[in-house]
Amino acid sequence: MNTAPKALIEAALAVRENAFAPFSKFKVGAALEDAEGRIHTGCNVENATYGLTLCAERIAVFKAISEGARVFRRAVIAADTDTLTPPCGACRQILWEFCGDIPIILVNPRGKTESYQLKDLFPKPFDASYL
Repeated sequence: MNTAPKALIEAALAVRENAFAPFSKFKVGAALEDAEGRIHTGCNVENATYGLTLCAERIAVFKAISEGARVFRRAVIAADTDTLTPPCGACRQILWEFCGDIPIILVNPRGKTESYQLKDLFPKPFDASYL
């Protein structure tokens, strides 16, 4: 399975510290590598209404798109959990639509990692092919 470069893992762990999570206290960081090797990061940003909260993965994807990136190699998701945390369903949908079947690497601050292909985390996605 694909492994992430050290810089991509470090970026996800570092941006996790910027998370705004006063309600859940659950900080997540994401780092997305584009086809040119640039790293785009995001952290979760909570809102008192909860429904308007945005996850780290979606912020990383949307920032990358806003910066002109269109093709992606892999993503790293960092959370401080012993059982590594995969992306939620909404994030899996966004990752699939904008990134395709990329490797998803889950990490924690203690060096534990797991790697998955997005298709294994999201086996029957809805995308533009159904429209």
